[in-house]
Amino acid sequence: MSKKLPIRNRDVMNNHYAMIDGMHTVAEAIQVAISKKVNILVVNKRNEHDEYGMVLMSDIARKVLAKDKSPARTNIYEIMIKPVLSLSADMDVRYTARLFERFNINKAPVIEAGEILGFVTYDNIVLKGMIAES
Repeated sequence: MSKKLPIRNRDVMNNHYAMIDGMHTVAEAIQVAISKKVNILVVNKRNEHDEYGMVLMSDIARKVLAKDKSPARTNIYEIMIKPVLSLSADMDVRYTARLFERFNINKAPVIEAGEILGFVTYDNIVLKGMIAES
């Protein structure tokens, strides 16, 4: 009887994100997202004891556009998600899917040795992970 190897987050993660500074304005962050063709912006740590933050386009829509705030006068640190729930690179994607369900999220950074390696989303799990199982 052969044992099936688990599919890990590192096997399905993507690198479709851009790093920004929390002091950037939302307008500047949008320009970074457009130029890098991403919809996930990671807010860099201020120092080695800090944590990463994250801004999604939906955060900008809910926290800036819907509240009629000026993107040029709103800083990223005002709307970012921080700290971000992160994943181990070696975690089995089945547990990642359970974690997503439990915390009602659909994407998270994969972190190893304090650095972001990439992101895992439900799409990655289904399109890369489940196909690899077949």
